[in-house]
Amino acid sequence: MDSLNILSFFLALSLYFCIMIGVGIYFCRKNRNVSDYILGSRRLGAWVTSLSAEASDMSGWLLMGLPGLAYVCGGCAIWTALGLVLGTYANWKWVAGRLRAYTEIAGNALTIPDFLQNRFHSRSDAIRVFSAVFIFFFFVIYVSSGLIAGGKLFSLILPVSYSQAIYATALVTTSYTLIGGFSAVCWTDAIQGMMMFLAVVGVPIAAVHHCGGMGKTVHLLYSSGREFMSPLLAADGHIFSPLKIISMLAWGLGYFGQPHILARFMAVRSPREIPLARQIAMHWVTWSLLAAVLVGILGRFCFPAELEGAEVENIFLLLVSGLFTPFFLNLVLLGILAAIMSTASSQLLVAASSFSRDLYATVFRKNAKSAELLWVSRGSVLVVALLAVIFARNPESLILDVVAYAWAGFGACLGPALLFALFWRRTTERGVLAGIIAGGVTVFLWKKFMPIELYEIIPGFLISSLAIVVRSLTDAKPDGTALETFDVVCDRMN
Repeated sequence: MDSLNILSFFLALSLYFCIMIGVGIYFCRKNRNVSDYILGSRRLGAWVTSLSAEASDMSGWLLMGLPGLAYVCGGCAIWTALGLVLGTYANWKWVAGRLRAYTEIAGNALTIPDFLQNRFHSRSDAIRVFSAVFIFFFFVIYVSSGLIAGGKLFSLILPVSYSQAIYATALVTTSYTLIGGFSAVCWTDAIQGMMMFLAVVGVPIAAVHHCGGMGKTVHLLYSSGREFMSPLLAADGHIFSPLKIISMLAWGLGYFGQPHILARFMAVRSPREIPLARQIAMHWVTWSLLAAVLVGILGRFCFPAELEGAEVENIFLLLVSGLFTPFFLNLVLLGILAAIMSTASSQLLVAASSFSRDLYATVFRKNAKSAELLWVSRGSVLVVALLAVIFARNPESLILDVVAYAWAGFGACLGPALLFALFWRRTTERGVLAGIIAGGVTVFLWKKFMPIELYEIIPGFLISSLAIVVRSLTDAKPDGTALETFDVVCDRMN
């Protein structure tokens, strides 16, 4: 970018930052207690719930990581997109409404560890503490993926270093999260979700126009890349292994354990808002994922730049730079920034909320007042952000790899625990605890020591589920109060 374009982008960026921080300041005045800060007192409507859930879900990897994958492996990337679409639908269809109803009945639970503890009327803090530790650990990794994306974005288009870029991303994201809490995060996510959608859908449309229209683009892809376009062939022409396809589809399993997405379900105004929110979310995620895959494929043939290594995740940025005038370029770049910040802010808040409510108030200060927990939550946001900056310092890190590890950790650690707690009457407290530990440990060990090309979420999810079933069946049946509460939720949802 030349100096004039850099100046115009900087002005647009400054305006955008001011709007985001302004939203945070507005909602800061509404945060009177820790419930307002953590869950917005359950006042979200269908549109804000759906857009903020999907924006916090997709993050910078939608506009950088997934196009990079499609750039490398072509049509095979569609398996990841398909798994995510199926997982999104299942989460909204079967988990959202039941979780919203159950968390309110179970002592007005504000976090997932809070819910799991209250679900079994537990007198022990083991479930709360172990799940909070895993949440904190995996969210530090997840937030770092957003900072990596921000670092790549700013260092590529502005005269700043990668380190300066991740510091700037962390500073702004942390600022409005720290000030405004959950409501600010959700409303900014809703705005950012619309910006992301326009950015990711607009780029392949512009690329087709640049290539001479739909007919010429289809001919180019058919004549130059039939093998590359096939979902059953790898980039080198060999048949895509069934194990790899299963691994890519398995991304959908991760949805059941993502606290930053589940928090939106818990905060919706009423379970009656869920059907409309689901329709909005499914349209958003389906078209966005399809467009992201097309960006990578079109980038391979329309702008063959021969990218390698971590550079493949810059294909979206390179397409944007070559296709758009400075004004529209700024809008699209802000859409990328929106994708990065929406997820990072959600994750910062959930990690901080879990630390303050599930660790600090459980282990260190059991009699802590609401005002004290509010300030501890804000302090935790800073701690998570600082740790994430440390993890994000390597510019050669692939965004998709970092996201995949954190996604698998949450999916295997919390996903089975939540599903069994919501749907299996026979589930016990010790069964859920065994599942949380087994899932988290399996993901860590599999990633570190197993050379098999199988996404770690699959063994983690299966072993966690098995641990829950076996341990629950060897326990005495849950007490009558827990069973009665479970039946009340079932009756309400039928």
